[in-house]
Amino acid sequence: MTPAKSPTARKGVVKIGVLSDTHDRPLPDQVVNDFKQVDIIVHVGDFCSRAVYDALTKIRPVEAVRGNMDNSEMASLLPQKKIFTAGRFRIGLFHGGGPPNGLFDKVRSEFAGAKVDAVIFGHSHKPLNEMKEGVLYFNPGSPTDDVYAPYQSYGIIDVSGDKITGHIIKVK
Repeated sequence: MTPAKSPTARKGVVKIGVLSDTHDRPLPDQVVNDFKQVDIIVHVGDFCSRAVYDALTKIRPVEAVRGNMDNSEMASLLPQKKIFTAGRFRIGLFHGGGPPNGLFDKVRSEFAGAKVDAVIFGHSHKPLNEMKEGVLYFNPGSPTDDVYAPYQSYGIIDVSGDKITGHIIKVK
């Protein structure tokens, strides 16, 4: 798997807007406004149709993978898994699948041996922002659905020099 080209940084910082599990619903204004301030948008699947993807590409460049609920058009457009670079960091993208119990282990095993610095995933709708053994594991939750989750959310990841930091943001 070859990493995609790194996004252009503003003053040495790459700001990444992160989404998952939008399920063909309109994006909240808060997300759209925040994503106008990022360098790149990452969506880790369950668009369900192309409308959200197209809306995001009008805001900023998009890195994305398909999810288990994406229609055939999205499945043919997007890979199941990918790695891209932001600054000096290799970031793995994978939606996930199956039952929520064991999702973290499944996601982790997808990138075993891939030497990634961060893994962004979705599927569970449960936000997660955790460093484990030097790797950032980040699930933004869902900005449009709170099934199985405490609230609707999305994320921002900041990449600066030798630091990568995730932030979960609640939709108001």
